[in-house]
Parts: sequence; C-alpha cells; structure tokens
Amino acid sequence: MAANRTIVEIHILQTMPPSNLNRDDTGSPKKAVYGGVTRARVSSQAWKRPTRLKFRELVDPNQLGIRTKRVVEVLADRILRLDPAIDPETAQKAAQSVLQDAGGIKLAKPRSAKKTDDADDNVNEPDQSTYLLFLGSHQYDDLAAIGKEAIASGGIKDFLKNKDVKKRVKGILQNDRAIDVALFGRMVADDTDLNVDAAAQVAHAISVQRVDFDSDYFTAVDDVKQDSDEEGDAGAAMIGDVEFNSATFYRYANVDVDRLLDTLGDANATVQAVTAFIDAFSTTVPNGKINTFAHNTLPDLVVVNLRDTQAVNLVGAFERPIAGDIVTNATKALVEREQEIDASYGTTPVRTWVVRVGKDTEAADQLAARQPLRDVLTELGDAVAARLVRE
Repeated sequence: MAANRTIVEIHILQTMPPSNLNRDDTGSPKKAVYGGVTRARVSSQAWKRPTRLKFRELVDPNQLGIRTKRVVEVLADRILRLDPAIDPETAQKAAQSVLQDAGGIKLAKPRSAKKTDDADDNVNEPDQSTYLLFLGSHQYDDLAAIGKEAIASGGIKDFLKNKDVKKRVKGILQNDRAIDVALFGRMVADDTDLNVDAAAQVAHAISVQRVDFDSDYFTAVDDVKQDSDEEGDAGAAMIGDVEFNSATFYRYANVDVDRLLDTLGDANATVQAVTAFIDAFSTTVPNGKINTFAHNTLPDLVVVNLRDTQAVNLVGAFERPIAGDIVTNATKALVEREQEIDASYGTTPVRTWVVRVGKDTEAADQLAARQPLRDVLTELGDAVAARLVRE
C-alpha cells in the first residue's frame, strides 16, 4: 500500500449519563440499528457545531469563518468599520451589490420583512442569502474593501458590474483561507465554483452497547399558586416528559492533512487547524437538553493516529454489542480491532498517542503510553509540521 499521505484520525470512547444529546423530529434521542441491535446515535452535525464553536477559544477569530444567511448585514458592518463616515444605508446597498451583482450570491428579503409601498422603507431589513453561507472573516474584510471602492466611485452598481471587479470578487469568494471552512467544507448549490472540499470527516457517534430508551415524567410548579381546587394538583402549572438514554459512545473523525494544506496554502495554519480540531473534538459535547441533564463529561479514552496510508474507522470493533464492564471491554475490543486491521492491511500508523482515564482503559497502553492531551497536541503538531516540511 502506498505510504505518501498524511492523515490524522481520532478515536474516542466517551460515557454519557442520562441525556438527550441529539433529538429527532419527535424529540426522541436519535438511534440506529447496528449489529442487529438498537444503539444510541449522535449525528456528525451535532458534534461538529460545538467543535467549531470551541475554535473561537483556540484560534484567532480572524482565521475562522462565519456561517449565516445575514451576509449583507455582516458585510455592511465591515464596510462601516473601514469608514465610519459612510452612511449605513449606503453601506448596506454596497454590501448587497457586492454579493449579488458581483459575486452572484442569490439574495432575498427575509420572511420577517414587512411589505410596504416603498421598498426603501425596508432598509432596516437587509436582504439575506437564500441558504446559510459559510465565508471566512478575511473574505468579508476583502469584500468590504471593494464595497468601499464602489461607494467612492459614485456609482455602486456600475462599478461592481465591471468585468475586472467581478473577477476580483469571485476570486475572493473562491479562495477561502478560513480554518473551519477548510476543515468542514462549503457547498453552494447555485455556484459550484465556490464549493470547498472538507478536509475533515466526522462519523455519527454510536453506542458500543445495546441501549434502551427511557422517559422522564416531570411537573413544573407555579411558585405563586398556593392552593388548588383539584386534589393532587397544588401548584402544578405544567406537566410533560422528556426521553433520554445513557451510553458509552464510539466517536470517530479524521483529517486529510494534504487536502487541508491545499486549501489553506500555509503549513503553519495547517498544523494549527489540525491540533485545534483534535483539541475541540475531544473536549466538547452537544448541548441538547444540557440544562436538564448536565452531561458535561470528557472522554474515557482518546486514541490519535498519524497515518501515511488511509483513514480507518474502527467501528467494526463494536458490531457485536459490548456487555459487562462496558468501558473495559470496549477498550479491549478497539485495541484488538486496530491491531488486526493494521496487521492485515498494512495500515500501521506512523505514530499513535493515547489519552485515557482510569484502569478501565489500560488495554490502550498496547497502542502507546498514556499522555495528557496537552502533550499529545504539542507532539502531534510537531509531527505534522515535520511531514509537511519533507513534502
């Protein structure tokens, strides 16, 4: 098997208490059938969002993207930052024209906009993109500079319809250098030239064991209501129920470092993106019903592999549902699966790091010695940087 790639992957075992991390359309925790039994499931999107939000603590916000429909509002604000003397209405018109006339982004009035006889009355309700648009902060700054030029020209629309200007705007939109956009990708159905292939893949998390679902019946008490005419209803203002489960999840993700470098175009930014992703993915949880269940756990086990062949999802370790001492037996199954896969297919990692808690995860010492996460991130960053220099 060819050995010329750089892929970082992360395998996590994480035990969650009673919780409802990720609900379906009926409010029930999501589930899946795997190995012939029902498992608890958390979608990849549900874990990507807290991971991406954690980036704000780990990376300069100017290196990140903004995902929103309110693109006109964001760009107008950037124009005003460049020149506060510009009239806000003019900035808004320039922002809209930059995105729509020069950039080809489809815009429409938001549903909340009130219809009036005079369209100009709706200046406080700027147009929005018809889909969530994921653009880097630096892109907004560059587009704002063009918007300022358009305003100074005296003819915003004419300036932005110029072929050379439109080419500049298209170039800004296409050449994204935001770390989270490069990791998670961007799809624009109306203009595939703006698409960015995701460097990171995140699997749906599933429980390693069979899971039964339960329901919590609750009442909300009215603090003011002292008595009730109905027996047994004193102070009860609301009743309901919320479904939940408890499980140990197998979580998996990988980052194609080569693809990430192609998008970011900078080795230092690539290393920072990889370590930030591993840090954030390891230490965040979805916040669904978190005030109800306070499910703020950290992983029992984190295994980080640096591979030069291909990414390998080890979920097959749990095709037979784990029973007994769940974390202990799940750790053993994961280690055995990795060793057997690598021996059979020649996918042995270049380097492996292990972060683990307690005796239940001791079997992972067969893969690598236990280390604190902060040390793993430092060594991983150095290892990735060294490979990028050689390439």
